[in-house]
Amino acid sequence: MLRTQQKIDLSDMIRHGLLSWLTAVMVEYLRLSSAMRSLEGLQSMAEMSFFRVLVLTACGTAVWTAVSLRRNMVQPERWAIAGIFGVLAAVSIAAGAGWVYVGICVAVAAGLAVYAKQGWNGAPLRKMPEYPARRCCIWITAGLAVLFFLFVSVWTVFRVLSFSTPSYDFGLFSQMFYYMKETGFPMTTLERDGLLSHFHVHMSPIYYLMLPFYMLAPHPAVLQILQAAVLASAVIPLWKIGRIHGLTDWQRMLLCGILLLFPAFSGGTSYDLHENCFLTPLILWLFYGIDRKSAGITGAAAVLTLLVKEDAAVYVAVIGLWVTVSAALHHRKGENRSLYAGMMLLSGAVGWFLLVTGFLANIGDGVMTYRYENFIYDGSASLMTVIKAVLMNPMKALYECADPDKLRFLILTMVPLLGLPLLTRRYERYLLLIPYILVNLMSDYRYQYDLFFQYSFGSTACLMYLTAVNLADFRGELRRMTALASAVVVSGACFCAVIVPKAEVYPQKYRDHAASYGEIREKLSQIPEESAVAASTFYTTELSGRRILYDVKYCSEEHLLDCDYVVLSESEKDRRNLEELLHRESYEAADRIAGVLTIYQKSAP
Repeated sequence: MLRTQQKIDLSDMIRHGLLSWLTAVMVEYLRLSSAMRSLEGLQSMAEMSFFRVLVLTACGTAVWTAVSLRRNMVQPERWAIAGIFGVLAAVSIAAGAGWVYVGICVAVAAGLAVYAKQGWNGAPLRKMPEYPARRCCIWITAGLAVLFFLFVSVWTVFRVLSFSTPSYDFGLFSQMFYYMKETGFPMTTLERDGLLSHFHVHMSPIYYLMLPFYMLAPHPAVLQILQAAVLASAVIPLWKIGRIHGLTDWQRMLLCGILLLFPAFSGGTSYDLHENCFLTPLILWLFYGIDRKSAGITGAAAVLTLLVKEDAAVYVAVIGLWVTVSAALHHRKGENRSLYAGMMLLSGAVGWFLLVTGFLANIGDGVMTYRYENFIYDGSASLMTVIKAVLMNPMKALYECADPDKLRFLILTMVPLLGLPLLTRRYERYLLLIPYILVNLMSDYRYQYDLFFQYSFGSTACLMYLTAVNLADFRGELRRMTALASAVVVSGACFCAVIVPKAEVYPQKYRDHAASYGEIREKLSQIPEESAVAASTFYTTELSGRRILYDVKYCSEEHLLDCDYVVLSESEKDRRNLEELLHRESYEAADRIAGVLTIYQKSAP
């Protein structure tokens, strides 16, 4: 049907741009020879042209915009998007891909088919009632948070007490807090084999929030307890988010229970203290501030999130992008506040990221771009190349997410939530999946998709927020309660099967060897605090309350031989060679625990 003076809104422009971009990607991808279409490696992207993709996208968007002014092309465009993705999937699968990739392509194609059939939900967001909370629900939720706090504290404190915390990444932080207590600066000799500020490696001023509590009880185990407290506090903003979106008190209680049982949440503490632990509560506070339309809460949460780490800017930028797009799509006359807030969040995060990464690249220890070497096709070591690679060939991004090694992570992050973060027709919310995809799934750095490392805290906040708001769109209290109760059961089962067996190892280990650990602690305590020490990795935490401390595995020979004491574990790699070196350099065995460790002391000249 012909129509004149058709109004083009933002949703139309997004659809035109998406269709044109996928068309450009398809044209560029099909230009490759069949032998070059494999998504393994970087050769295919090196043969593609980012410039051509941009030009074809711009031209296609202009053409579709002009056509849509004359004809109603909404549904044909939606089906074309699904169809072009199908072509890209079929061609890339034919070039060789595993069954996990096939499964992800099928899931995306199914989602696009739903979009093609039903379209985007552009209805005004409903004003949800804020149900008051029964005191019993508040107390139960608080009790669950306390149990979580105790569980994580016991788990991680016994890691310290059983000498299970290595230099990387706990001994170095323990020494850093010692320096912060003594000098006010985050210095360490352990991290890079020489005195430097930790902020030359990662920009994490957020640690200063822990310092006053550490100064009250300056012991490494206190840092583990503080991390547990920070994580447990995430139930507060999540509870408030649930209230804003119309969840009842029982539903909010179950939602908080899901977070506390979520395997990636508690699992991230397995590798000891990291600044990332602040991400979950702070990002949830940021979402709460946005939903509450509170400039103060939003601004404070955004600033504090940026202070967690240089890459925390990704979360603030993505949330800013989502707020901007959402506000523009649901824009009503006279309501520009959300639009401006989103733009400020986005621009502020990007500006901070460029500033901090510039500092790390030019003054600090460099930006860790090697974690995305599977996308850096031009050898530039630039994060811009990662963005270009994804825009040129999004199938490569899907392929990397479908690595069979990441399947366990995918299952244990999506199944406990019953896929609720994906169940929406307000497709702008999918922007909040970018951190989950970018940080956890796209990288080939294996720790970023390991439940038992710290890289899931930020994406967990986004997944929990999506769970809450998508659930709020469900019609009927029974459906909500059923979904929440089912998610609690599944999350609890995963928690018991995956987290508990790992956590219970350390209390049991300490109980079995308490006398031995006590003897080790007594021997190490006899080394004077003013002495320079090099030690095997699992002894550096206990020895971290000193200015000069090195890990024998990573320090230079010069620094090793400058030390007054060297503590060698019997299991230290190359122990015999180290012992021969120490004997040649006039070190003598000052103390020993048979089969465990030897403490060498430099002889007086």
